[in-house]
Amino acid sequence: MNKDVIPFHVPGHKYGRGNPELLEFFGENTMKADVNGMEDLDNACNPISVIKEAEEYAADAFGAEEAFFLVNGTTSGIQAMIMSAVRPGEQIIIPRNAHKSTIGGIILAGAIPIYVPSEINEELGIAMGVSAGVIKKALEIHDFAKAVFVVNPTYYGAVSDLKSIVRSAHRNGTAVLVDEAHGAHMHFHDEFPLTAMEVGADMSACSTHKTGGSLTQSSILLLRGNMIEKEVVKQVLNLNFTTSASYLLMASIDTSRKLMATQGEAMLTETLELCRYARKRLNEIDGVYAFGRELVGTPGCFDLDETKLGIHVRRLGITGFEMEKILRKEYNIQVEMSDIYNVMAIITLGDRKEDIDKLVDAVADIAKKQGVHEVKNIVYMPDMPELIVSPRDAFYSPKRAIPLEECAGHICAEMIMAYPPGIPIICPGERITKDIIDYVKLLKEEECQMQGTADPYVNYIRVLGRSVGE
Repeated sequence: MNKDVIPFHVPGHKYGRGNPELLEFFGENTMKADVNGMEDLDNACNPISVIKEAEEYAADAFGAEEAFFLVNGTTSGIQAMIMSAVRPGEQIIIPRNAHKSTIGGIILAGAIPIYVPSEINEELGIAMGVSAGVIKKALEIHDFAKAVFVVNPTYYGAVSDLKSIVRSAHRNGTAVLVDEAHGAHMHFHDEFPLTAMEVGADMSACSTHKTGGSLTQSSILLLRGNMIEKEVVKQVLNLNFTTSASYLLMASIDTSRKLMATQGEAMLTETLELCRYARKRLNEIDGVYAFGRELVGTPGCFDLDETKLGIHVRRLGITGFEMEKILRKEYNIQVEMSDIYNVMAIITLGDRKEDIDKLVDAVADIAKKQGVHEVKNIVYMPDMPELIVSPRDAFYSPKRAIPLEECAGHICAEMIMAYPPGIPIICPGERITKDIIDYVKLLKEEECQMQGTADPYVNYIRVLGRSVGE
């Protein structure tokens, strides 16, 4: 930012002079770069100059025809994809292990979800990708579906046969939308799974901040082909896009794109070497299993993103939730997420061998203290609930809160999920079952972070219906 420009515009800190504490914390360059739209800086809502040029570079780098910078995370991109492809009352085929933002997009679009099951790896106790055959069958039954939604890759790195899914969908005249929140790096190295743009999908949303090196909350929306019009996407984005887009976030997307396009292959080669080194060392520890490419070819795993370092700890006699807490409190190591049997660490461009060694040494020390146990595998995942009311109708219907223990048989009016990964256990409009209640209780006992409910402690659930006296 030119220091000679006298700012009579927002933001009000005026290069930090109005907030000295913020200036001291972030530094002069950061505060000078925190500016708002003006003629020579372009406008993110209708870019015609520097932002447009940066988005064109991004489209070229990611193999897309169009790219849109996002400053409200991939959530806004996912919702824009759904709203661009599906109108109120139209169907969208979606795997059950989609992120909560997908349900938000369905509510906003007024779409009708056709849920299909993801494959389950019972040994690890995790959801994998969705089978191409399952999608093809769903398209045969619901041939008027306007879109198919796919996660590529899943939180644990599993990748579906996306090329076959795109072929089946396009033969039916159905658009393919892809959540690539955890795959922003994959296009830039040949040893990673193919991306949505590479196999001909219509739209994808990538969290450049997760694995591409940009700032948190910055993402990118990619578009190719003529099935979804660029003008429609722009209109949808402008419905909920801020008119004060952060130049700090947009600049970080641009620098991330430049880094990946010019140095990504070499840096990702080093990242893959670290991932393989970590798995090799972890798998030498008794009672620990760091799963990797040996899963390729199993149900729901057509390919695998190796940067998702999943560590199975069931035989140590502790849950993944407990493992995460021990690593943080006793070893000052924070993993990305945990579940009943696993913890997962994400390895990116910014990791170093010494950090990997500390993680492996910590796991080895915990394993030595815990010992190896023959713990019975009790994969406990409730069946996919029955959809009774559309998510949008459920969202706008009268609601009342009742105790969790009394919810069986009622129609849920909100989402319940563990975060991360943010995959709903139940969505608005679905019937609550005893199995779901038991699963929520189990997660609460493990002190898992729960989200989506009005009650932050998930003791009460909002269901459809009016309270007594209304």
